Amino acid sequence: MGAVHVRTPKNFVLEERLERYADAIETNPEAYAEDWRKACAPAGSKPFEHLHLDLGCGKGTYLVERAHREPDTLFIGMDQEPICIAYAAQKICEQELSNALVLPRGAASLPQLFAAGELDAITINFPTPQPKAKYAKKRLVHVDHLMLYRPLFAAGATVTLRTDSKPLRDYALGQFAAAGYDTLWVSDDVRRDHPEHPETEYERRTREMGAAVYGICATPGAQPSNEQLTAGRMQEQSLACYLPDNLDGLTYVPLGMEEAVENFKNRARKGKKRLPQESQGLLAVATPATKRQIGADGRSSNLSE
Repeated sequence: MGAVHVRTPKNFVLEERLERYADAIETNPEAYAEDWRKACAPAGSKPFEHLHLDLGCGKGTYLVERAHREPDTLFIGMDQEPICIAYAAQKICEQELSNALVLPRGAASLPQLFAAGELDAITINFPTPQPKAKYAKKRLVHVDHLMLYRPLFAAGATVTLRTDSKPLRDYALGQFAAAGYDTLWVSDDVRRDHPEHPETEYERRTREMGAAVYGICATPGAQPSNEQLTAGRMQEQSLACYLPDNLDGLTYVPLGMEEAVENFKNRARKGKKRLPQESQGLLAVATPATKRQIGADGRSSNLSE
C-alpha cells in the first residue's frame, strides 16, 4: 500500500492486538508451501479452488471484501508493517472469515512461502512508488520482482497493479513487457472499468483528494530473453521522467512526487530545462509501447521499439 502514516487510537497496544487476533496470523508460513489450499480449508471441507495473494495488504479492507465475495478462494495478505497485520487480522476475525489470513512477510520471501505453480493471482494495491531511481529495485513491479513471481504462478494466473500514480503505472508497463508478461488490460480509471475491485482505505482517502486509479492486469507469457531483461533494467527508473509535460494541469500529485513537481515548476519559471542532463544530450525514457527520447531542446520524439 502507499507509504502513509497508519493512524492508531490512543488505546491501541500492538502486542495485545497481535495476540488477540493471532488466529488470522500465520507466523510460520514456510511450513505450508505447496499445501495452502488443503491445510487452510475448514475441517471437513474440500480444499480451496484458488489461491490469491494480496501483496502489501495494508489494513486488510480489500482482502476481506474479496474473501467475502469469493468463498471458494483462499486469500492471503502479506505486509511487513505489524500495525497493518494487526488491523487486517482483526477484520478477518471479527467478520469470521475462514478463507483469509495474513502473513508478516515481504516480497523477497515468496519463493520460500509458495511452491511452483501454486498462486492463481497476485494483487498489488497502491504500493509505495519509490519515485527515486536509486530505489527502483524496491518497487513491487520492477522487472526483478516480476521475475520472482513467475515460477509461482499457475497456468492462466494474473498479477494486477492498482495505483494512484500514473507515472508508476506507465513505468510498470515497460517492466511487465521486459519480464515477458502479456497485458490483459490497462486502465486510466479502474473504478469505472473494473468495479469488481473493492476500495481500500488508502484509495478512499486519496479519492477525496481527487486521485484517479490507474491499473494493469497481466499474465505470464513466453519466458523473456536476456536482452528483454536487460532492457527492463535499463529503462528510465526515475518516476519523475514519467510526469506530464504540463504540470500546471495536474489536479493530483502522486505520493512522494510533490518535491519533484515543485522543483520542475520552479525550473520552468526560471526558463531552465526540466532535468539538468537534458542539456547534455538525449535522455531515454521507456514508455509502454515506445521509447521516448527527450533532446537538448526539451522536445520529445517517439521511436518504435
